[in-house]
Amino acid sequence: MPKKQLTGVVMSDKCDKTRRVEIKRLTRHPKYGKFIHGKTVCYVHDEENESGLGDTVDIIECPPRSKTKRWDLVRVVSKSQAVDITAMRAAAKLEEARVAEIDEAREKDHKTNKPEPVAEAPATEASAEETTTTED
Repeated sequence: MPKKQLTGVVMSDKCDKTRRVEIKRLTRHPKYGKFIHGKTVCYVHDEENESGLGDTVDIIECPPRSKTKRWDLVRVVSKSQAVDITAMRAAAKLEEARVAEIDEAREKDHKTNKPEPVAEAPATEASAEETTTTED
């Protein structure tokens, strides 16, 4: 009898060399005819730890490796396109800190390099003429 080969999505990669793969399926209810979403959970042996969370993988049946592990990883069909939100938030915080640091440095620089106070303007020609006319 040939070994079963299935395609599923890695839902957990927390264990070393073990992946939890879910295979989604649709079945029709025998009485009502409504389509029901179902899933099969398989624990897969991944020797190289090459698959990650959200990856689509091909798996094949194998002799039992442990109490729950009965599948081997054949290949990673496609890598996950999901964005790591935690990493994005950390990067945003670093960027904010960098911008704040630059602003503080600029503010400090402006405080140390204060412009010289402006002296009172010298008398203009018109005011000089007025003073001379009153004297005559």
